[in-house]
Amino acid sequence: MDVAFPELADYTNPMDDVETVISSLAEPDSAQVSHLEQGYLWRFRYGTAEIYVQMTGVSPDDTFTVWSAILKLPVQNQLELYQQLLELNWATTMEARFAILDQEVVVVGTRSVMELDPSEIARMITIVASLADLYDEELQAKFPAVA
Repeated sequence: MDVAFPELADYTNPMDDVETVISSLAEPDSAQVSHLEQGYLWRFRYGTAEIYVQMTGVSPDDTFTVWSAILKLPVQNQLELYQQLLELNWATTMEARFAILDQEVVVVGTRSVMELDPSEIARMITIVASLADLYDEELQAKFPAVA
């Protein structure tokens, strides 16, 4: 008697899913992966942007995060920059958002690993990579570093 276990047959390894998406987006020879105490960290180049993907593990308590630094602070007209970023967060970033991390403007998307499916992995990585590549040079040109 054959017994099927659909929950096992339908299982996909999120680590494999991340690597599949990265291999489809990354510039040639730009993808790297590191196994850290905090999980896995991937880095790859998409257009002009450097994209990072971190998965702290595969349990429901773990997190999946994608980010890219696009502009070092401080910059000229910083208040105008903040207003533009808030407006972009409302209108264009979908599941991602602009934020500040270690004195850099970043594009970031994060969520729990619980019930994370391959399409969500692909969507989050694609959104962050696309936004970073779209806005990095534009914001750097519009808001030059403070001299």
